[in-house]
Amino acid sequence: MYSHAPWAQQPPPIPPAPGTAGSYSPYQAPAYHTVQVRQSFNQAPMAYAPYVQQQPPPPPATSPEEPKKKMTWPEPVRDYVRRSFDPNNLYADVDRSDMEKKLKQTISTATDNHTIDTIDWASLPLPQQMIRTERTRLSWQRESVNMHLNGNGHNDLSTSKKRKSQDIGGGDDENSSSTSTPPWRNTNSRNGLEDRVSFQSPAKDRFEKHQQPFQEDKASKFQKNLEKRQRRFDGGYKSTYKQSPSPEPTSGPVVGTCQVLEKKYFRLTSAPIPSQVRPESILRQTLELLKKKWKKEGNYSYICDQFKSMRQDLTVQRIKNDFTITVYEIHARIALEKGDLGEYNQCQTQLRALYAQIPGGNPVEFKAYRILYFIHTSNRTALNDMLADLTTAEKEAQAIKHALDVRSALALGNYHRFFRLYLDVPNMGAYLMDMFVVRERLAALSNMCKAYKPDVSLRFITEELGFESDADAAQFIYDYNGQTLLEEREEGIRVLTGKAGTTFEAAKAAAFKKVDIKGQI
Repeated sequence: MYSHAPWAQQPPPIPPAPGTAGSYSPYQAPAYHTVQVRQSFNQAPMAYAPYVQQQPPPPPATSPEEPKKKMTWPEPVRDYVRRSFDPNNLYADVDRSDMEKKLKQTISTATDNHTIDTIDWASLPLPQQMIRTERTRLSWQRESVNMHLNGNGHNDLSTSKKRKSQDIGGGDDENSSSTSTPPWRNTNSRNGLEDRVSFQSPAKDRFEKHQQPFQEDKASKFQKNLEKRQRRFDGGYKSTYKQSPSPEPTSGPVVGTCQVLEKKYFRLTSAPIPSQVRPESILRQTLELLKKKWKKEGNYSYICDQFKSMRQDLTVQRIKNDFTITVYEIHARIALEKGDLGEYNQCQTQLRALYAQIPGGNPVEFKAYRILYFIHTSNRTALNDMLADLTTAEKEAQAIKHALDVRSALALGNYHRFFRLYLDVPNMGAYLMDMFVVRERLAALSNMCKAYKPDVSLRFITEELGFESDADAAQFIYDYNGQTLLEEREEGIRVLTGKAGTTFEAAKAAAFKKVDIKGQI
């Protein structure tokens, strides 16, 4: 046995000294010299190298493998996968391999982030739609960068202009080539005026060459800012419409073939598919169904989503008739009832254009709403423009006449007449007046505290300011820190107007300082 064998881990037993009991001390010096094993091939070879090479590596420690658990996807995820591969949802310009890769990436990301159970898979865009959106976004970014560079004097500007002129049939003549030189350029003047006017001088070439890195840095910075802006807008999948093309194809309107009455609203990220658009006959049935559901259930979030989907189907098919007006009018009234000024303004804007093109509908009713809305927003310029467009017959109509009386009462400071008009509003104008009646009550109460001293009855304020009961009037005073202004006496509750001071004046100033506008017409 070799004493220097590298695998020798334990020293051989040392024989006991003569006369001992046969045991030995473990601290006695070993009878061999240890040798370090070569760590790399760069070291000098040793005599025991063959033994090192023949020694097999120790087997790795193995542990019994745990059985893999079978992943079970939630039902919404499985439905999402089924819809992704539905032939009706496939796009010819999106490869199946790209779609599968995007689908796997989406599900894996949701699994890793532990959001697979919280994502609304029913409204999440399909993978093929995501791919189209990304393509559109990248194309839009490239165009934006090119426009930015060209707008800063980049040399590509002249190239793009030439390409355009060639595309429309111009610039094919040999004399108009970019490499040809005009006859007046062939002069013998060494310092001709045209060198300084029409052509770049060598000094200018050197300057632009020196400036080119700075232009590239500027373009790179612009690109980074653009990507940041895109990421901010793309939190979720709600803002993809900002990069989407026009929902209407250039070849003509879509003719829908979908026969489903109820359909969720989705923002279009590409040209609409006829199989997902309902024709007018189906939309008429949908409208009747929605009117019944609104009366029975009153679920505004559902009704609003369904009406937006109907409006989208009408838009992509370019349907503009009396039925289109009816859809927008009903949706506007429901939005008014729920105080949704954003949806109301969208409908009102479309109705204004439809009334100018198509006879029918209720233009007088919605013109009265516009007057009240401009009073609410204190938009005097738009209000004056609208009043100038009213005909004599429209001014005599009940709804418009009432709205004009409201405007006149506020202009004259006649709060008594204003609240009489507030209690008798035609159609659904009361919902709009509710939006600015609080500030007008504060203004009227501020004036009453200056005119009626030392006190007035609570009943007088109830009648003058159009409250439904004395309790509502008292609560209104309480809400604006007027607890100390109410005093109960034998003849009833009195409001101490003489002690009001600047209480309601400050509340009035704050109310007129800011108007909450959720949407503009």
